[in-house]
Amino acid sequence: MDTQSLLKKVRKIEIKTRGLSAQVFSGEYHSAFKGRGMAFSEVREYTPGDDIRTIDWNVTARFGTPYIKVFEEERELNVVLLVDVSASGLFGTHKQTKKDLITELCAVLSFSASTNNDKIGVIFFSDKIEKYIPPNKGKTHILRIIRELVHFTPSNTKTDIAQALKYLTNVVKKKSIVFVISDFIDSNYFEDAIKIANKKHDIVALEIYDRSEQEIPQIGLIKLKDFETGEIKWVDSSSKDFQHQLKLNRVAHDHRLKDMLNKAGVDHVRLRTDQPYIQPLMNMFKRR
Repeated sequence: MDTQSLLKKVRKIEIKTRGLSAQVFSGEYHSAFKGRGMAFSEVREYTPGDDIRTIDWNVTARFGTPYIKVFEEERELNVVLLVDVSASGLFGTHKQTKKDLITELCAVLSFSASTNNDKIGVIFFSDKIEKYIPPNKGKTHILRIIRELVHFTPSNTKTDIAQALKYLTNVVKKKSIVFVISDFIDSNYFEDAIKIANKKHDIVALEIYDRSEQEIPQIGLIKLKDFETGEIKWVDSSSKDFQHQLKLNRVAHDHRLKDMLNKAGVDHVRLRTDQPYIQPLMNMFKRR
């Protein structure tokens, strides 16, 4: 992609997602993710009904009249996007690929964090850590994240979520809101890693999937390619046995993932490439 095309795509994503963030998500995001606690703001004169436990006795003694301490919620948070950039993200059979949806989601979450004065960082992973952008603030920082999401080409094609979670736990020292954005198609075991990560951070799993991963049209002999391994095989999509096995495999995968995330205490949202993501995300925010 040339520079002009890249900038045009970034600008298009910015316009759409910034508007969504400001109009739709900012309130829900703010209430769903709490700050670190209460921080001292100012003192003011005591008025009837104020909590006497907040009286500042030093100021009261100095002025001879009661004054209280006023506290505000300390909002600033760290937000980290743990983004799966493995080759399966290139899959998509309808409106967009999984990678396109992931890019848009990351942009919306970045602008939501920025609106609330939170820092945002990104970890790109495949079956290794591909890139780490430490949490920071500002429009320039967010646009850098979006550019990387659009333009970044990983060196590896497979997926290792456990390794990404271990890296997160070791590198990000401050307690953070962490969105793990992936299709969660991973043959490796990561239940222990996500439990450990969720004790240190507040993990949210955003599962991205395409309709054709659940149901393939019955159109006869077709060629299927595994993006992560490169394996190609021919299948009879009209075969009842094939359709039945496809469904069984997907149901088993969904059940394992849901059970694992429930046991780890991790919020989980499923988002499909050909459906709007606004309402499912807002529902998740409201549940928290």
